[in-house]
Amino acid sequence: MSESRVLVIDTNREQGRSVGAVLEFVDFTPECWTDVDALRAQKTRPREYAAIVIGDLGDQADAFYAWLKRDPQFPFILLLPEQAEAPHGLHPDEHAVLQMPIRHQQLSELMQRVSVKRMDSDAERALSRLGPSGESQAIQRVRGMIDQVAPFDTTVLITGESGTGKEVAARRIHALSRRANKPFVAVNCGAIPADLLESELFGHEKGAFTGAVAQRRGRFELAEGGTLFLDEIGDMSLPMQVKILRVLQERSFERVGGNETRQCDVRIIAATHRDLESRIVSGDFREDLFYRLNVFPVEMPRLADRIADLPRLVDDLIASLQADGRGDVALSDDAVRALQQYAWPGNVRELANLVERLSVLHPGQVVGMEELPGRYQPADTGVTESFIGTTAADQSATQPARAAQPSLPESGIDLRDHIASVEMALIRQALDASNGVVAHAAQLLHLRRTTLVEKLRKYDLGR
Repeated sequence: MSESRVLVIDTNREQGRSVGAVLEFVDFTPECWTDVDALRAQKTRPREYAAIVIGDLGDQADAFYAWLKRDPQFPFILLLPEQAEAPHGLHPDEHAVLQMPIRHQQLSELMQRVSVKRMDSDAERALSRLGPSGESQAIQRVRGMIDQVAPFDTTVLITGESGTGKEVAARRIHALSRRANKPFVAVNCGAIPADLLESELFGHEKGAFTGAVAQRRGRFELAEGGTLFLDEIGDMSLPMQVKILRVLQERSFERVGGNETRQCDVRIIAATHRDLESRIVSGDFREDLFYRLNVFPVEMPRLADRIADLPRLVDDLIASLQADGRGDVALSDDAVRALQQYAWPGNVRELANLVERLSVLHPGQVVGMEELPGRYQPADTGVTESFIGTTAADQSATQPARAAQPSLPESGIDLRDHIASVEMALIRQALDASNGVVAHAAQLLHLRRTTLVEKLRKYDLGR
């Protein structure tokens, strides 16, 4: 955005030029348009201007306000003949009114008001992009918890399914904290081999192991004074859990191959999609570390549990793509409604991937429901397409399961062992389908979570 660039849109060419002349006189750079369609064809956005002055739009009004809504809440100045009223449907708080004939002082004051409101609006949008967006009760509760804990150095544990935006929440906590001007360093504990994770976190000295040809600082040192985000900490090995516990307790560590104890001032935010309590039961996660991390728990809701936020998320994702110069696309209302009927197993990450895919396939276009990939179309309109490119196994997986009729062997059967083996197989399948989250697996099996935990212990099905 240019701080001086002002859009003047008026079908009355002479009136628009006179407004532009006054703007130039008070040191602004006017850009005058008479044709809304031509303006929209330029693919500019309202936020690219410091302000917008709107004059007589005639029958182009609907098209212009549709374009203006690409940046909701954008402040503008409404140019009206003397004694005229604002068009129906415009809220007084969303615009300033400039009466004709124009007075220099009045215009200067209005531009200042719009500029201040614009900065406030930009700041609010920038902050919203740092955290989970949406207005559902679930996400408002999460944002409230984030805003409440951010000013403190309290350790935070963020839980939730993969793709729900756990790192987004962690970045908001950091941005609202006193450490915001210090580094935010993220490390995925599940993506780094266990034998390399210690060096990655704590660094190493030259010659500490084969291949250590130079001294290297670890993530704790890189995050000094800031925030260290330990993603997927539920996948961390037990030996590393012991080392992390020591850092949390003593705020000190040693590099691999070194004997110098280094103090650290780092806030820890951890995240996992796993049920750590069930991993404690199975012996795969230390109970003392869990209680050190779980000082302030924040659970991210599934997208399916806040589906009303989907239109806002789509708008934010499109705006992010445009800001990064990675494409431009729009979705029709029927396409958005269709997406709200989808289950979203991949949560917000899956939605982000879809929006980016559509921006590549349909650049600068409005995507209707029929242009959506088959799986995202309602069942009654997209069944045929949803099977294009899938294997027979994929197709059979979408059909309701048909239980085979059991048969009794001639030699008989140990019914207790047989039932136990069937039960274990179904539990494993439920855990796989829920990415190891015991609470979700219990829902699939129509069991209470505590009942499933007992069965995991009984069958020694630690994960």
